[in-house]
Amino acid sequence: MSAKERNIPTHRISRFGKFASLATRVAGNVLTEGTKQIVQGNRPKARDLLLTPQNIGRLTEQLAHLRGAAMKLGQMLSMDAGDVLEPELADILSRLRSDADPLPSKQLNQVLENSLGSDWKSEYIAFNFKPIASASIGQVHQAYSDAGDKLAVKVQYPGIRKSIDSDVDNVGTLLKVVGLIPESVDYKGLLEEAKKQLHDEADYQREAQFAIRYHQALQADAHFVVPKVHLPSSSDAVLAMEFIEGQSVESVEHASQETRNFVMTSLLELLFKELFELKMVQTDPNFANYLYNEKTNQIGLLDFGATREYSDKFSNGYRQVFRSVIEGDEIGLNRALEDIGFFSDTIVDSQRQAVLNLVKMACEPMLVEGEYDFKSSDLAKRLREAGTILSMEQEYWHTPPVDALFLHRKIGGMYLLAARIGANVNIRQLVAPYLNS
Repeated sequence: MSAKERNIPTHRISRFGKFASLATRVAGNVLTEGTKQIVQGNRPKARDLLLTPQNIGRLTEQLAHLRGAAMKLGQMLSMDAGDVLEPELADILSRLRSDADPLPSKQLNQVLENSLGSDWKSEYIAFNFKPIASASIGQVHQAYSDAGDKLAVKVQYPGIRKSIDSDVDNVGTLLKVVGLIPESVDYKGLLEEAKKQLHDEADYQREAQFAIRYHQALQADAHFVVPKVHLPSSSDAVLAMEFIEGQSVESVEHASQETRNFVMTSLLELLFKELFELKMVQTDPNFANYLYNEKTNQIGLLDFGATREYSDKFSNGYRQVFRSVIEGDEIGLNRALEDIGFFSDTIVDSQRQAVLNLVKMACEPMLVEGEYDFKSSDLAKRLREAGTILSMEQEYWHTPPVDALFLHRKIGGMYLLAARIGANVNIRQLVAPYLNS
């Protein structure tokens, strides 16, 4: 076993033991650091003692080792509630995106045998046991099928599905105890939705069906490549797909302005197509889900586990939201948000107005005739600050409907990517064809 390879604890008791020992060590560090500060004549705050470099390091390391629900919840919280979480937690969660340890070969082989049978190797000419990428609930291997096709094979970490509910509860408790989630946040509601999404994402057969539907829907679109699913060597815990060539989408920031604009225009055009035409949206904006192939000038779509289907009512609700913002119709915007389910029964006028203002800010790129410069607009930062004021200073924390939460997560992620690569996009032109339907 290499220095980085470590067996994943697969039983709930052993996983809980990991959380308990982590909490004990964090508490020990707090006591030690607090004593040291008092001896030096300081009066330390509890939060500062909890968020020492040692504790942050331990928290990151343990969550990366447990992977699964711990990491996925972290990623969800960092996107969904990023405006109300402490910067230290955001830093921990960003490290989790890339710091997972690989699964040891013996454990990997066991998963493949359990999923595909003891003769699973007969499906492949070659299978590289060293992963080429890691995700929150699985890792990806390169292989060649019996027919010679190059494949990317996603293998789920063992014990993930059985431990989802308990892991999510444990992580939520840990983050709450450590003081990294504000008192005002209804984190239990977020945890329940995290469990549901994780169970969906852990079902690779469900993901395979969405991948097939996307492949069919986009096969005539020259801008995108959707990998074909290799069903003979796929199961509920193993997903084999055509290997897509390309570079990380973030690397496009070093390309020409024309290329950057093309990539982002294509992705945002796809988002509107998903919402208004396909009525299914891949809601995970993780940049690792996209590749850019410079040779073919195409974007590869890699992950469909977080795909959600949307009703006609929901889709039409957002059509009315966008149309109302563009037309400056505040009454129409208010009605559309009510129909979607944004406002609680107890909301006061000032809070309602703050939500309306926040939505109008999010739609700012649609108000520009011509290209919107995401990099110089600092829109993502302004949205985050406005969200913080809304949930903290005005004591308004009514989580919008779950479907809306995941759509906003995707839109926010697209804005972040557009700013990261420095793209200019004519959003008004992209959304206009859908608003008159």
